[in-house]
Amino acid sequence: MGSVKKSYIDVSSLADNPKLRYITFIFLYFSQGIPEGITLFAIPTWMAMEGKSVIEIAAYNALVIIPFSLKILLAPLIDRYTFLPMGCRKPWLLFGQAGIFLTMIILSLVTNPLENIFTLTFAALCVHVFIMFQDIATDSLVIDIVPVEQQGKANSLMWSSKIIGTSITFFIGSWMIHHFGFKYTVLLMSLSVAVFMLLPMLIKERKGEKLFPWSPGEISCEAAVMKIDSWKQLFHSFLNVVVLKNNLLLIAVIFITALALHFLRTLLPVFTIQELGWNNIFFSKIFSVSNLISGISGLVVGGWIIYKYGIIRLIQSSFIFVSILVISMVFLEKFWQNSFFISGFIAVFSVSVTLINIGVFALAMKLCWKRISAFQFTFYMTIFNGGLIAGAALLGFLDFFFGWNMLFIVFSVLVLMAFILLRFINTGEHRQQIEILETNYLKDVQSENKIAEIVKV
Repeated sequence: MGSVKKSYIDVSSLADNPKLRYITFIFLYFSQGIPEGITLFAIPTWMAMEGKSVIEIAAYNALVIIPFSLKILLAPLIDRYTFLPMGCRKPWLLFGQAGIFLTMIILSLVTNPLENIFTLTFAALCVHVFIMFQDIATDSLVIDIVPVEQQGKANSLMWSSKIIGTSITFFIGSWMIHHFGFKYTVLLMSLSVAVFMLLPMLIKERKGEKLFPWSPGEISCEAAVMKIDSWKQLFHSFLNVVVLKNNLLLIAVIFITALALHFLRTLLPVFTIQELGWNNIFFSKIFSVSNLISGISGLVVGGWIIYKYGIIRLIQSSFIFVSILVISMVFLEKFWQNSFFISGFIAVFSVSVTLINIGVFALAMKLCWKRISAFQFTFYMTIFNGGLIAGAALLGFLDFFFGWNMLFIVFSVLVLMAFILLRFINTGEHRQQIEILETNYLKDVQSENKIAEIVKV
């Protein structure tokens, strides 16, 4: 009986079971792709098919992504407060998933959604609020639990799973809305989310912790050490790590990378429709299939490349490859009217983007201080989102002055800038600096505790 109990504890602990970690993170990110596939892709496409105006669709798209920009406000909350007997991140993770399930049910109950765009938008926005809780909790859980040398593989599996989940949900969701209606489609997707909740419910972050609030268990030593007792400690720790040289370099790389990638992603539909004469339906099909291919490619080879050559080399080689790929468009203008050529270009570009994102996010995780991992990693993602906005804005500005060829060259120049900055990042040096920060933090806490005891006496 004792051996059976011990075996169960070993299997159900993420900290001690690498295979369980990978399976869990695949499930979590795939499940995150389910609501996003509906809210970010299937619903806007359905609105377009039903003849809703560009203004209505654009307003919906702009409003529902507001929570993505507010992640930085939620992250400190997740670092500061938690129910430690169940682990540092699991309580927030389950809170986010339960919220997604409930808000998706509410979304399915919106009557005449196309005639009640405001209600539809508000319900979708609420879904995204809880997606942010799950997203932040999952990312910080990876940083907390997964050894640094395995984070690249974990990130590859996570990011690819999300792309695949989003693409599959977009395809199935669009088909179901057309054949069975909005209500039953969203209800079925919400039930899918509930099924994916079962795995994180039945696992523990570390041995000895509670499975549920009413289960036997206690706070693990690792979780107790990671506890942050005050907002002052949280923000002071964040400021100490954010000003480190390698961190500043990474921020610049993240911003320029996001700017460049979204610059070209925003350019592609305009280029294919206005210059090549494609229609939006054909472009959407090519783009969706390319995304699915990129997700599978990242799942299969992303982690292997990181294991074999390292995170930095993955990013560097992907930067060089995508720069050459896009520059080649300038010299192959005679093939632009060949839809197979352009479709292949979009597919290869999508795979490159996935590999770059996997590498950049894995590098960001590697440079995080576990004590404030939710706050620090979310800060990186906020910089990334800022780069996305800047990329679209830069395209709008340069489009007045340059033709297609020069815009392709601008993209390649931006990528090469990120490549050069990346060469100056020293991850080993940064990890040593974080160890020093952690040592100083523990000394400061001990000093504060001693002073508090003296004052009490």
